[in-house]
Amino acid sequence: MGYSSTKWASTDGTLRYYSLNMAPRRVNIGVVGLGRMGKRHVHTLVSRTPRANVVAVCTNLEHELEWARNNQDYKDFEIAIYDKYEDMLNHPGIEAVWVSTSTDVHAIQTKMGVQKGLHVMCEKPLSIHLEESQEVIDIADKHPHLKVMAAFSRRFDASYRDAAKKVLQERVIGKPYMIRAQTCDLLDTTGFFVRYATRNGGIFVDCAIHDIDLTLWYLDNPVPKACWATGTLQHHPELAESNDVDNAVGVVEYWGGKIAYYHCSRTQIHGHDVSTEVSGTEGKISVNLIPRANNVVVNDKRGMTHEVQEEYWQRFEYAFETEAREFIDSILTDGPVPVPLKTGQKVMEIARALQSALWSGEVSRWNEKGELIESGERKMNGAMNGHAK
Repeated sequence: MGYSSTKWASTDGTLRYYSLNMAPRRVNIGVVGLGRMGKRHVHTLVSRTPRANVVAVCTNLEHELEWARNNQDYKDFEIAIYDKYEDMLNHPGIEAVWVSTSTDVHAIQTKMGVQKGLHVMCEKPLSIHLEESQEVIDIADKHPHLKVMAAFSRRFDASYRDAAKKVLQERVIGKPYMIRAQTCDLLDTTGFFVRYATRNGGIFVDCAIHDIDLTLWYLDNPVPKACWATGTLQHHPELAESNDVDNAVGVVEYWGGKIAYYHCSRTQIHGHDVSTEVSGTEGKISVNLIPRANNVVVNDKRGMTHEVQEEYWQRFEYAFETEAREFIDSILTDGPVPVPLKTGQKVMEIARALQSALWSGEVSRWNEKGELIESGERKMNGAMNGHAK
């Protein structure tokens, strides 16, 4: 008597077969977008997420389609390849969608997935427009049986989770009141970031969004009170055409005496440099103040040196794996998603307020209910303030 089997790639790339009668249930997933992140999500889901089953991918870019058609893993796992998102949503047996496209289509593709009755994991942010992301939240609320989440990968990083445990549960630094965080990317000489800047919402929306999310986490969802920002153009003067900068600093004051300081950069020479400090009444916790590619240190006539990760993936690769597994678990167990959509909405509101302050030179303010009452939004279509030029 025969039996059916299914394939899964272990972390060493080995194909393994399991009897369908013995294997735990898996979630059939389609991934839309096969750019830098999309390809990595497919790899993570196929190689490191045992209860995920990638059944389809989709892109409308010919070079990505050609790459997918020639990819041996996609052939081995019989992954269907689509050039129309609507067609992928109709793939037989599909249960969930991973949205990994450009920011400007995140919201519409998430809404389409939910309206089709599918669970959706969307790359952050849902949208750079608050009204559009609210539409996604409203549609998700009408389908409570579906799991819909915007990805905030740092919440799934082992070091950041350990820091959160020490801050929020063990209270080792007393009452936390201040965050100093930075997201600084390696200088891009290919022109990618300049092209990307036309649709990413600006440096605070693109770079500081994770730092703002960590602030809400570590400071126990504080209510913003006011924010101000400034920036400069040092390597990419052409970003001025998009009302953006390549280096920026923002300060957010929260009600209750809490403060956050954010440094964003796209021009670091040494590599990807992300760090966070949480100050409390009885101490301070730091995460990744000295970025390292690994634990190798070279001792020579120059002194002691070590390498730094070139980009975010080397630093947060395993966080994306944990994120995928926990989202899949929320589907299989019908539990809550790890990061609620409304958290992402508040993060985006603060990021937009910082961007407004950068462009206008004005202070953005909230009342004690957390309602934005004053911002430089009205100037966002005009020229940037003198600090940013």
